[in-house]
Amino acid sequence: MPRFFIAGTNILGGTAIMTGRDAEHVHVLRLRPGDDVILCDTEGSDYKCRIVKATKEEVEAEVIEVTPCKSEPSVKASVLCGLPKGSDKTDYIIQKSVEAGAFEICFFSSDRCVARLDEGGRAKKLERWNRISEEAAKQSGRGIIPEVRWIGDFTQCLDTAIKKDLSLFMYETGERESLDSALKGCREIKTAAIITGPEGGFAQFEADLAKVIGCRICSMGERILRCETAPIVALSALMFASGNLE
Repeated sequence: MPRFFIAGTNILGGTAIMTGRDAEHVHVLRLRPGDDVILCDTEGSDYKCRIVKATKEEVEAEVIEVTPCKSEPSVKASVLCGLPKGSDKTDYIIQKSVEAGAFEICFFSSDRCVARLDEGGRAKKLERWNRISEEAAKQSGRGIIPEVRWIGDFTQCLDTAIKKDLSLFMYETGERESLDSALKGCREIKTAAIITGPEGGFAQFEADLAKVIGCRICSMGERILRCETAPIVALSALMFASGNLE
């Protein structure tokens, strides 16, 4: 059944109104009065609706049933990534993180980041990134559209992470604990942060700082993972350990 996100204010009195890109999408899909769709209010509720009227500019649908979205994880996971080089990598991280259950995806600059996000092009990048998140959320049946944010430098990354119930810092060398050990007992947590580096990984001083403020410094095994693969693997492990892949 086709799925759309719609602001809760557009679902009133048992009637849902779709305009703009969503109405155009209904037109492209050739949906007609009598066809059923799922509308999500981006706050975790699904509205099963039946189309009553449909034009390219506006679609009116009758609300048949309202249910909580079953696809939202019990833990709100923030994926924090050092900005990789190349839009294909950022796009992959966003798409797969949304599919795997991330609550939000944040990019930041660290010591070994090659790529830079200049202020002039930031707005366009964020608009594009959030569009990718929305499309991935539709495809995977999410109840929210995970926000994609730019959080600046490494210090701001750590400031975001330490506010979570569990903060996981993925590091490829030195003294670390296994990811399995760090995820023990995580079924009770409500929020988590997963921090991964850019292509060159993290500098030693960054790992030291993360440890000082209380992040769990974690190994992901003996294999070397690409910067776009690591956050997805870590997020999937978190979802499994927290009971969200059962």
